Amino acid sequence: MPGGDEQLAELMAGVMSQRLDRDHPLWEYWVVEGLAQGRWALISKVHHCLVDGVSGTDLYRVIFDFSPEPSPPITDDRGVGAEPTALELVAQAALDNAMLPARDALALSSAVANPGAAIRQATDTARAMARLAPALRPATGSSLSGPIGRQRRYTWTRASLDDIKKIKRELGGTVNDVVLAAITGGFRALLLARGEQPGPHMVRSLVPVSVRAQGDESVYGNQVSAVLADLPVHIADPEERLAAVRTELEDLKASKEHMAGEALVAIGGYTLYPLASWWVRLALSLPLQDITTVTTNVPGPGQPLYGMGRRLLEIIPYVPIATTVRTGISIFSYNGNVTFGITGDFAANPDLDVLAQGIEQGVSELLVAARRHRRRAAAKRQPAAQRR
Repeated sequence: MPGGDEQLAELMAGVMSQRLDRDHPLWEYWVVEGLAQGRWALISKVHHCLVDGVSGTDLYRVIFDFSPEPSPPITDDRGVGAEPTALELVAQAALDNAMLPARDALALSSAVANPGAAIRQATDTARAMARLAPALRPATGSSLSGPIGRQRRYTWTRASLDDIKKIKRELGGTVNDVVLAAITGGFRALLLARGEQPGPHMVRSLVPVSVRAQGDESVYGNQVSAVLADLPVHIADPEERLAAVRTELEDLKASKEHMAGEALVAIGGYTLYPLASWWVRLALSLPLQDITTVTTNVPGPGQPLYGMGRRLLEIIPYVPIATTVRTGISIFSYNGNVTFGITGDFAANPDLDVLAQGIEQGVSELLVAARRHRRRAAAKRQPAAQRR
């Protein structure tokens, strides 16, 4: 019998629950056959040490084509070197360690050549860390946080990008504000279904922020910072909920909280290795166990892509979870559609579908609110005689 969304989601959860084999390159591609309507799928699994969301999205331009006609193969005449022996790896590691003083000297010379930039970078880092600290007050306890195991559940839900943009136009904010408001509605529905009263500061989300310079999308690696946002699950009205999300994110942007991570990314260009590593250790020592979830939004290709002459119907995103974060949501747009990929700890989330349905309902409620707002605005524009 052909597989549907539920079977594909179960396979995704199983594949993503497995640790990548450290004896091989830290990526895998799985070809999935036997889906309904003659479809097939690719499951892409790449370690975050290789790419972040933006550079990972750029890989689609490498793997897929922009038309049904396949691109001509790229000539690659590079030779494959012999695999290094254990002794060679040890020798290379020893050489790298011996070269650290030289690299530190180069870093020091860069700082001396541009002391103003080095001082500004260190100052920005200190200020950003100070701004970040108040946001790390303990989150209100709920079933959304706690110990997790190795197994995962996975599901997804969909929305129209046009609908998201209609909500944005009528009610204000950004596309990211709207999707976070819908996700907030989803978590509210999940808490209520579990018999828990949603309250302020109950759902704190890590929201990744790209710090890439424009034009660096194809440069692989990680160039990402983050902010911590409290999702207002205590607000029942969808329009008021969106307004609260907008206010929260605008305040975070004004505080430049994301500069803490951005400074850590850039500081290595001006400081000695020991100082840079000290900043990283300081960042990692913050009580991030108070994060309830992660919500990452990455815009994908706006035009259809093709693989071996077949049109790519949709791209379903996945975000990993760790420590005490029991759920994570990845938002990805492709060719006019928005997909919310929802990862959950297996034991803690037997009701993960409630969260998915709550997000879908959150979009629907905001769309109704946007239409109501448009009707009210149109009524105000009518002449008084016509209103009578």
